[in-house]
Amino acid sequence: MEEISGYMEEIAGLEKKVKEGFIGQRMIVLPPNLKSAVSKNSLTKGLHLTAIGFYPHAAFHDRERKKGSQQYILLYCVEGRGSISLGNKKHELTPNSFIIIPKNIPHHYYSSLTDPWSIYWSHFTGENADAIYNRYSYTKEPGVEPIPYDENQVNLFNQVITLLENSFGEKDIEIANFNFLHFLTSLVYHKEVNPSAYATDAVSNSINYMKEHLAHSLTIKELALEQNLSVSYYSELFKKKSGYSPIQYFIQLKIQKSCQYLYFTNKSIKQISLELGFEDPFYFSRIFKKTMGLSPAKYRSMHKKH
Repeated sequence: MEEISGYMEEIAGLEKKVKEGFIGQRMIVLPPNLKSAVSKNSLTKGLHLTAIGFYPHAAFHDRERKKGSQQYILLYCVEGRGSISLGNKKHELTPNSFIIIPKNIPHHYYSSLTDPWSIYWSHFTGENADAIYNRYSYTKEPGVEPIPYDENQVNLFNQVITLLENSFGEKDIEIANFNFLHFLTSLVYHKEVNPSAYATDAVSNSINYMKEHLAHSLTIKELALEQNLSVSYYSELFKKKSGYSPIQYFIQLKIQKSCQYLYFTNKSIKQISLELGFEDPFYFSRIFKKTMGLSPAKYRSMHKKH
């Protein structure tokens, strides 16, 4: 009875705040008898899915678990953006990036109001799940990882969903979990799998430079010069890897930081704007509203911890 109750709670949790769903969405939640079977199967007990899906252009997608989840949760964004709060830290999920939410950790994630995300997601567990998660987070705290877009990865994920949509046969579930493990490890080990993509990573260096200079108003010429690249090549390289122009990304970083200030501090909007290189607080408010879909004051009132 406890397992069935947990299954119903998982379904309700996945559907909560989704309303009627999203056009083109796909979602599979394994029933209790199958979850029990895969956890005992010698071929799948190491790491296996409990739920998986794809939410395209998921406006109003919003999920909060105050006690966390018993499984790890993977969110992989291919379009749009959204936010994830883990404990007292907030992360921004943007195109071509992913995050693994640790189990049993309170969290809250939601799609952007103005640029809703399209995400591939899954819940997974198993005897090796902790070890896989530790490979993902061993050098840092859990956070968003940028990753080059690979159509083969997306096709692999879609194959997993298609297999489970068509059959819950033992061999089909085994193949689905083998393919999911391949997909998951291709994300976790993406730097090792694609060493050439990271041999000279001017974009990552530039992003780090941006993060260290959020109080400045940097031009694209200054950013390109800092990486010893021409403006045209730097812009092309940056857009290809991040999905954004350098200045768009820099503004996103500023807004992301301002959200943290609004959420975790009592600094005035004027103070925040000045600390982030906006000399005019009204201009900052306009940029914030354009990006987040609501004013800084409204954002603070909606999300400020009490």
